[in-house]
Amino acid sequence: MNIFKKIYCRIFQTIFRVAIPFLPYREPQILENTNDVIKTLKKNNIKSVLLVTDKSIRNLGLTHELENSIQNNEIHLVIYDDVLPNPTIKMVEKGLEIYNKNDCDGIIAFGGGSVMDCAKVVLARKVKPNKSVKKMKGLLKIRKKLPPLLAVPTTAGTGSETTLAAVITDDETHFKYPINDFSLIPHYAVLDYKNTLDLPKNITASTGMDALTHAIEAYIGRSTTKKTRKMAEEAVKIIVNNIKIVYDEPHNKDARENMLKASYYAGVAFTISYVGYVHAIAHSLGGQYGVPHGLANAIVLPLVLKVYGKTIYKKLGKLAKISHIASENDSDEIACKNFIDYIIELNKYFNFPNYIDEIKEEDIDLLASKAEREANPLYPVPKLMNKKQLEKIYFMLLKKNEEEA
Repeated sequence: MNIFKKIYCRIFQTIFRVAIPFLPYREPQILENTNDVIKTLKKNNIKSVLLVTDKSIRNLGLTHELENSIQNNEIHLVIYDDVLPNPTIKMVEKGLEIYNKNDCDGIIAFGGGSVMDCAKVVLARKVKPNKSVKKMKGLLKIRKKLPPLLAVPTTAGTGSETTLAAVITDDETHFKYPINDFSLIPHYAVLDYKNTLDLPKNITASTGMDALTHAIEAYIGRSTTKKTRKMAEEAVKIIVNNIKIVYDEPHNKDARENMLKASYYAGVAFTISYVGYVHAIAHSLGGQYGVPHGLANAIVLPLVLKVYGKTIYKKLGKLAKISHIASENDSDEIACKNFIDYIIELNKYFNFPNYIDEIKEEDIDLLASKAEREANPLYPVPKLMNKKQLEKIYFMLLKKNEEEA
């Protein structure tokens, strides 16, 4: 990377790191079950609530208990269940139309990261009706309190129930707009393991890897705090001890609860300390081809960690040691490499490929441009990369390169 751009990126990141103690970060209040949700709606004097979810979740019956409880307590319930993975601007605008038409007072986002991202931006558009989704891209473009937002995660991985971030895709250009504002942090998070019991195994695995990516990227970056380091360490230890169990035993209560807790911890960590190039690349793949975010993170993660090289030996090595992937007597370099090998082994265990089947070689220039614009200068990565360097990672993801190897 050009030396002047490097200096600019690092100055930008340093300013944010210094500002962290003075910024209005907050954690959502944790609720445990449907009864807590009803009490919270009443406490906030909500007369009409919009339930944002997707059809697969409703078809599984996951929302039925909550829907019945809301209606039995004479609260007007409106349902918007047309959210799809990688939510688009059109989905946000449709949700806003339904919200306004029914005079809603708040939203319950019931689902994974896509549902929560859509719900967050619906409320952002509600309080900023003259600002388009495109104009919300970036940092602190909302700066206005949202109506009550209750997040009910059905996956243990996205951490969206804790974060100030939402990612919305442009229907026409397929560009993903990362939107970051403190007002987007949900007011409440409902951590009920029962909502995760019917997840397909591949979703359990990919969202678990998403949480692991959040924790690692937050930890190895240059904007950590004592709190985020502790949260990331706890998340990694929990994930290492539970992710295979929850994959093999989907109805294991303890493992499900532990993974929800890990997702929450990792979400808190990356909300404050940000992510890195793994996410920037994954977002570009999701926007261009609809590749599921957790799966993209899982495949990209070991490649980016290898490129970071010695810049992450100490930090990733420490994570390896505290999670018993490496021995305390191992050098930082060996411990770091053990962790990368562990991630590769996990991906094989979950039958994830080593490539992204959808990538077209002629798209790589555009994909790398999108990732570079997202990451630089915002993400406090351990090693800065420019577009050309990022392109090399995309080439590693080509199926033909994997077949040749």
